[in-house]
Amino acid sequence: MTEVQNGLAEIGRHYDERTPIGEEFRDGQLHMWYWYDREDGATLPEAVHRITRKVTDTLGLRRGEHVLDAGCGPGEAALFLARRHGVKVTGVTVSGFELERARGRAEDSGLSDQVDFRYGDFMELPFPDGSFDAVLALESLQNAPDLGQVLRELYRVLRPGGRIAFSDFSLGEPGEPERVEQFMTTLKLPVLPTLDEWLGHARAAGFTVEEFTQCGPRVFGMKGKYLQAAMGQRDQVAEKFGEERLAEFSRLHRGFFVPRKDQIGYAIVCARKPR
Repeated sequence: MTEVQNGLAEIGRHYDERTPIGEEFRDGQLHMWYWYDREDGATLPEAVHRITRKVTDTLGLRRGEHVLDAGCGPGEAALFLARRHGVKVTGVTVSGFELERARGRAEDSGLSDQVDFRYGDFMELPFPDGSFDAVLALESLQNAPDLGQVLRELYRVLRPGGRIAFSDFSLGEPGEPERVEQFMTTLKLPVLPTLDEWLGHARAAGFTVEEFTQCGPRVFGMKGKYLQAAMGQRDQVAEKFGEERLAEFSRLHRGFFVPRKDQIGYAIVCARKPR
């Protein structure tokens, strides 16, 4: 496999450990959910797929375009883009488990000629300048050891006029910083920018920001609905993975639930590389 920076190698091990059970709960997806309110009847996979659609719709993809999925997870989002928009997708991940799962999904879906998955460092991509029409980064930038470097690298591989859409956690209301610290440690987040800081990072890399939203109350704010939905699948997941592995998965994620609902936002940003 291609070498990656030490910090990203650690992130790869982090996802190797957590993705198998995480994607089982979310039907092949790994990112956050989106529920309108407590009465929303969407299942957990449906709520997670809402984030996929909400973020990718900002890109305005056109048939035949080439998309880089930077931090592609187990591959479901890339396959969705290929099916829905008729685009070519190249996905990169630092997780060996995710790479194997993504390639298997592409093969099973008959999309291997349209979607390609690679092990790679999104801070030092092996692609020429201007290789892609669009970049998708679902909750991956937040794990970068150097946020400025990864945004500059994604800017480099985009063609002039190309678009980037990303979603990541953001810092919400102040107070009780020890709660946020536990959250960041659990998810291995080097930094947790505010929404304004996310926008500033994108602009500093050269992008023109065209659209952004903060939807934390419908994402992290619905962590109670996630727990309820996950408990409904608990026995099924335990039967597949065993009680011991499921208990360890739960232990590893305790810190995620520690912050108050208003402390953790969720930023979605779409920006363009000027022509």
